[in-house]
Amino acid sequence: MEGNTTTMPAEQTMPAENEPATVPSATGPDEPSGLPGARPVPDLVVHTRHTDTRAAVCTLAGDLDIETLEPARSTLDDLVEQHPPLLVVDLGRVAFCDSSGLNLLLQTRMAAGAADVGFRLAAPSAMVQRLLELTCADTVFSIHPSLDAALAAPL
Repeated sequence: MEGNTTTMPAEQTMPAENEPATVPSATGPDEPSGLPGARPVPDLVVHTRHTDTRAAVCTLAGDLDIETLEPARSTLDDLVEQHPPLLVVDLGRVAFCDSSGLNLLLQTRMAAGAADVGFRLAAPSAMVQRLLELTCADTVFSIHPSLDAALAAPL
């Protein structure tokens, strides 16, 4: 389903389902952060939808890091609280993920398990897959090569 992209500071609430939220970078599009060799931080787009089988899908695009984390955290927390049978996080368009982003995924996995919600990662980008492998987090997540594969796998 298509929705409008909304530019939103981290302190505002998330838009309704199917309306992607764009978190602006901490620096302007042409402003470096002041650090040598720094580059502007891309926006993080958070989009949610529910499938016909009531599975919740959260698609993230951009950088998942300390500067863009809160809207993703808020969205994932809200989705777990809805108790869908399955929550899938689509990571195919995540260009960068730092330790805070990895920690968010681990915390969401734990919260989903405590709420009896299935939790899967779908289509991690090469960068995210490498992070998962280097930290051995790939051994604790249910990781699928595509969103379709994550949704089709038995619970």
